[in-house]
Amino acid sequence: MPAPKKFSGPWMIAACFFTFGISTGLPYYNIAFFFDYFRDGHGWTQELVTTGAPIAVLLSIWVGPIVVPRVSPRLLIIIGTGLTFCAFQWFGRLGDSPYEYYAAWSVYMFGYFLAGPIPHQIIISNWYKEKRGSAMGIAYVGVAVIGWAGTKIGPWIASQMEYTDALKTLSYILLLAWPIAFFVLKDKPEDVGQHADGKEPGAVTTQSAPAVAADKEVRSFSFLTSKASFWLLLAGSAASIGSIACVNFLMKFVFEEQGFTDQAARDEVWSAAQGAILLSSIGGRLLAGYLADRYPRKLVMLATYAIVAASIPVLFLVTPENSSLVYVFAIVFGFAMGADYMLIPLMAADQFGLATLPRAMSAILPSDTITQFWFPRMVAELRTLWGGYGSALWAVFGMAALGALAIAMLPRHRKPVDEP
Repeated sequence: MPAPKKFSGPWMIAACFFTFGISTGLPYYNIAFFFDYFRDGHGWTQELVTTGAPIAVLLSIWVGPIVVPRVSPRLLIIIGTGLTFCAFQWFGRLGDSPYEYYAAWSVYMFGYFLAGPIPHQIIISNWYKEKRGSAMGIAYVGVAVIGWAGTKIGPWIASQMEYTDALKTLSYILLLAWPIAFFVLKDKPEDVGQHADGKEPGAVTTQSAPAVAADKEVRSFSFLTSKASFWLLLAGSAASIGSIACVNFLMKFVFEEQGFTDQAARDEVWSAAQGAILLSSIGGRLLAGYLADRYPRKLVMLATYAIVAASIPVLFLVTPENSSLVYVFAIVFGFAMGADYMLIPLMAADQFGLATLPRAMSAILPSDTITQFWFPRMVAELRTLWGGYGSALWAVFGMAALGALAIAMLPRHRKPVDEP
């Protein structure tokens, strides 16, 4: 009898580490570096610069619930990364028309929906059940590591050439995800004759019998929308992610308002802050993954959401005279941010079952994305109305606090489907 094939799950984690980082971490955490360049290069306002993504979300939001559940996750990664490549090329070739800018953002957003969190969450969840939290945490580290590399590469390239050429140069890194998605990634262990966790069906599992049964049944959207836990998770995650996005997208403008008026100084403090945020997020992801496998995930999620809210006022303290405080802010904020994103699919799988995860996330991610890109636009408008980010960022703090409250109201354990 031939020896059983070694479990390929670790290879899937490693592959997702790179494809998730390249397709999502690199573009998402570095596009905001160019916002002030867009503003100054085209004579646009901050409000216009921050309007491209929100408009694109409204045009592409249907992709999540309609396309994602019906297409192979690895194919989504390939197509989506190609679209993001095209978007960055277009950003580097923009004219002065705002409509062209909005169109380029729409291409980016299609790529984000297809190649971003959902396909990677599905692949990891298919391959792992018992240690899903740790596996998801490691995969999400790729977002931070490759996103961090972008915070160093992007500013350096922009200092050597026109920012438009820097955008086009960065885009070619995205294509490195293709060979990994083509030749390494597999949607589920059954594709290569294996089973989740490397165990045969019926092997001992840490899940309860009702949870295992629920994991096998795909629940409808009407079932999801009838559950208070669905709406609480949707609202809580949207509020917290919207608050985090305000920091990621508006941070460079905030630094400018707080005294970093020189372009080189502003580029430097942004690179230091975003780099420290992403490195700190690695610790948050790994620790949250470890804790999520051992303690109630609701409590882990609630703690991270509360830290997100508490960290935002620290950003007010970062000035040229107190520039070292940028690391205090970045470490605390980044740690919570890292845990925040990866806990959402884990909580959704707990609440609704693994088989329903693609459907649940295809509804949750679009709502998260609406606040992720619209809330920064609203805060930029509040900054104009209220006379500065010093006032407007308190709205961000309030949104983060609401997210924590919604998670606090979630049921601690998922009930079996047949329970009232």
